[in-house]
Amino acid sequence: MKWDHPSTSDRVTAWLLRPAPRSWRVVSLLILLVISVSTSLRENWGSDNAFVVKAAEALLAGISPYEDKRFLYLPSAVLMAVPEALVPQSVLRWLLPVGMTGLLGLGWWAALRLFSVPVRSRFAVGGFGLLALAYKPYVNLVLIGNWTAISAAALPVALLLAHRRSWGAAGLVVGLAIACKPMLVPIGLLFVLARQWRGLAVAVLVPVGMSLAGALLMPSPTLFFTKTLPFLFQGQDAYALPWDASPIAVLPRLGIPEPVAVVLAGAGALAGLWAAWTRWRRVDTGPGGDAGELRLAETACMVMLAAFLVSRPSFDHYLLVVLPLLLASGAREGSMPRTPWFWAALVPQMALIPWPSELAHKRRAFRDCATLCGLALLLARRALGSGRVILKPVTTAGSPPRTEPECAATPAESASRTAF
Repeated sequence: MKWDHPSTSDRVTAWLLRPAPRSWRVVSLLILLVISVSTSLRENWGSDNAFVVKAAEALLAGISPYEDKRFLYLPSAVLMAVPEALVPQSVLRWLLPVGMTGLLGLGWWAALRLFSVPVRSRFAVGGFGLLALAYKPYVNLVLIGNWTAISAAALPVALLLAHRRSWGAAGLVVGLAIACKPMLVPIGLLFVLARQWRGLAVAVLVPVGMSLAGALLMPSPTLFFTKTLPFLFQGQDAYALPWDASPIAVLPRLGIPEPVAVVLAGAGALAGLWAAWTRWRRVDTGPGGDAGELRLAETACMVMLAAFLVSRPSFDHYLLVVLPLLLASGAREGSMPRTPWFWAALVPQMALIPWPSELAHKRRAFRDCATLCGLALLLARRALGSGRVILKPVTTAGSPPRTEPECAATPAESASRTAF
């Protein structure tokens, strides 16, 4: 008699999807609390958030927010920041790090639910605690209070809604995120690929409408076009350059002429968009077929990584928009986190590693660029490496054998869902 023994990978996955012990939950919570409290006690807390709050204070004082060249968001973001401007600094000091942590936690929760991972599992609890402890850009984002955290929460939530066929609601989430910070603009391509025109219209009209409302309330809103956009398209200035991980900024620092760097980064971005289109076309057409969670997540992440290759600037914390989705996809067989190259690409941004002084502080962008390019290359290779979707045989009682798409849960995952 032949017995089918589960592989080591299946056993590890099944173990990770079981409920986490109480000690795991306590340790993860302590990690998050320590990061939040220590951030509140530092003098440079909320440095990026301060630019948006300052813009809201300028609006309340009857001054154009775009007089400050560091305010780079849409007029709608000023309206979003008004509540913060009304909160005392002593209170905001403690609320902001908790809010950043909560937004990142929301993105992690949505990414887990997209792949049907129980939120009380070892995978969920330990994964988020490890992300906060070991991934340096996490601590950096909580410290500076950058509104990238909103996009990091919005993208997984939008994909979860899209997977549940609520594309209109997904468009609303993306639109609100763009109104706060126009980082998720490239995700409009996902709506185009899916031919979800209603969702796309919502994603466009929400920030446009809110920006028009904000522009009507402020003096000299045209400064956004005459002053802010030119400053942004030039990659800002020397203040942002040391932390700009875009290949367009990093390669010239290594001696490569800037025109060549622009061509290389542009070619990489176009290849990434081609990979995203190819990944989207990999649809299961078998009986009962479904597009799958991996299809949604990997296409969206590829689009965002392609945009980060050419955006100026491109900071280390930008990858937190895609990283929770990629990490959560590890619950699926054959996903990118199940290869050692994925973890090798993340090493340059790991904390607690004694990097040489040449790669620290203002030269950290070299390491950040290596991670960005590494993840983009790995995901593009995965998208372009196969034009097929692997279907597994499934036998149900009283029916002939059929196939299951990549979105179907494994037996271990199904058991974990029951426990959840």
